[in-house]
Amino acid sequence: MTPEQVYVALAPRVIGYLRARGVADPEDVAGEVFLQVARDLRRFRDAEDETAVRRWVFTIARNRAIDAGRRARRRPRSSSTEVPDRPADPADEALDPALLAALLELTDDQREVVALRFVADLPLEVVAQMTRRSVGATKALQHRALENLRRSVSTEPPAAL
Repeated sequence: MTPEQVYVALAPRVIGYLRARGVADPEDVAGEVFLQVARDLRRFRDAEDETAVRRWVFTIARNRAIDAGRRARRRPRSSSTEVPDRPADPADEALDPALLAALLELTDDQREVVALRFVADLPLEVVAQMTRRSVGATKALQHRALENLRRSVSTEPPAAL
């Protein structure tokens, strides 16, 4: 695969993954991800294996998301309201605000597993390996996260005890 093919195939999912992880500027971090992909793809041994490339790209995205979180914690927050430097992204408007809010209520670990499983579309075994957990622990995190999401976005009243 060429860097262009990787970008076209995975950029929307990478941005969605970063957005689900709560990264402040997902497009900027995605740019960093694909810059590294373009720079290193020729050295990647399994460049023709789509699953291996997907796993590699989302490993880079995960590491960049962690780095972005560390940078954000080190920077002082501005108290003034700033004018955005670009117009709103139409893709942002397509996100269900209730779902996005519910994702942000999950623990970091739960949000990461959900994003890797359903946004990045990676198999459970790969997510377990990437997050350095057993498959069972990853499955349990996913189950708790989906249950929390269901409760957060459900319009039904809670069942009486």
